[in-house]
Amino acid sequence: MARRQPVTAFVGRTLKGPLHRPVPVTSFAQFQQIFGGLWQLSTLSYAVEQFFASGGGKALVVRVANGARPPTLTLPAGSGALRLAGVHPGSREYLRASVDYDGIAETDALFNLVLQRVRAAGSERVEDQEIFRRVSLVPESDRFITDVLVHSQLARAMAPLPPQRPDRSGPGPRGFSVGYVGCNSDGDDGGPITDYDLIGSASEGTGLFALAAEVFDFLCVPPLTREQDVGLGTLLVAARLCRERHALLIVDPPSGWDSPQEAIVAMRKWPFRSDHAVMYYPRLRALDRLRGRLETFACCGAAAGLISRAEERQPMGAGDEQSVLRAGLQPAVEVSLSQRARLALAGINTLVATRSGAEPAVSARTLAAGASGSPDWKFLSARRLALRIAARVERGTRWMLFEQNAPVTWARGRSLVDAYLERLAAEGVFAGDSREERYFVVCDERINQPQSIAAGRVNLLFGIAARRAGEFDTWLVSHQPAASRARPVSVNRLATHPPGQWPAESTIRH
Repeated sequence: MARRQPVTAFVGRTLKGPLHRPVPVTSFAQFQQIFGGLWQLSTLSYAVEQFFASGGGKALVVRVANGARPPTLTLPAGSGALRLAGVHPGSREYLRASVDYDGIAETDALFNLVLQRVRAAGSERVEDQEIFRRVSLVPESDRFITDVLVHSQLARAMAPLPPQRPDRSGPGPRGFSVGYVGCNSDGDDGGPITDYDLIGSASEGTGLFALAAEVFDFLCVPPLTREQDVGLGTLLVAARLCRERHALLIVDPPSGWDSPQEAIVAMRKWPFRSDHAVMYYPRLRALDRLRGRLETFACCGAAAGLISRAEERQPMGAGDEQSVLRAGLQPAVEVSLSQRARLALAGINTLVATRSGAEPAVSARTLAAGASGSPDWKFLSARRLALRIAARVERGTRWMLFEQNAPVTWARGRSLVDAYLERLAAEGVFAGDSREERYFVVCDERINQPQSIAAGRVNLLFGIAARRAGEFDTWLVSHQPAASRARPVSVNRLATHPPGQWPAESTIRH
């Protein structure tokens, strides 16, 4: 259960790159190489830039698009042509291909195919390359081009195939021994994305559902455009995904909240509430490097970077310090001290430009107002602590599913989790002076009854005192062949002490 760097997932439109596939990114330079960098039509690109500028260290980017098309390549083949289509859509997907017969008899129908992605049209800077040797146009061949290119990350074969193999590529320009055929100019970036594009499909693993099996701590879904916020449907699906992945959704304030007072009033009727979401206000003013002037941006990327940076310094205690913006970012509107306090009561956290020791501390909040669950989960630090521990306990005990579902396995699992929580307690993470006040762990026949064992399920129960001694956030971790999960439950408070008072598994409330 070693600590790891927090990960922020981003879902939205980019200039180029793979669709619906989570790609790890550890710098804006890497984002630029894979996804094309800043683009006026991509609010996500600016959010990622501000994430890294604000101290974020690791991102997971999912590109979505609306009607985008990949470019095609046309390779001459006698009187016909072999046509290929790019895997990734967009007008900035620059592909080229070369054909040779090296090592192949002139009477043979096989050929070698080289595919490359280059930085720009006409560029010799190769970003990716694939070589396919002894490829055939015969469907019965074990090197049939359509089957071979199924594994390519660059292109696919298009029907109909030509009757003969493609022509050998001629020599390249300026002394290059090999020439390449560049892609056609038919790649298309598509139109503005919609909430349907962001949400995607669970069955196809697109949009937000591309993250269904990923490990991440925060989720940012920047606005559809600079003028259009994401819809309620997207927020609901994103919050549900965060609940399943033990993560937090960072929500941008609506663009129409032009003043703190307007935000306070509007929040009373705002339909979205979740203890798996946080909001930071206001939006930001920053230099748009493409336009060369100050512009207003959504703030989720910067907020995610600030939280990630805080968690790097305090891995289990981030969330209550001031959210001070890095140089170059400024709040779009001024928020007074009294307004900050009122915003916090409404569940909205405030971004500030400078740190002041004289200002009263305002604990960061989640959007839990009106939501069910522990009242302590309205505080970001307690919520984040519980989620991180639940995720680590669930992932760190999955081995139990592959062992005999018996007392020896239960005892080992209990001992490992107890040691993990004891280390955190020694660091002062939990409230309370004694072990009984700080945390508890249960994994025995009381929660692993015959019906659970028969179903192939093994359970572990633990609780932590995130804010007050002896008052526990309690989680039931269940491992079974279909899936592993950790979910909050309620138990009798007296049951956290003498073993004889523990309730049966059937009395645990989910």
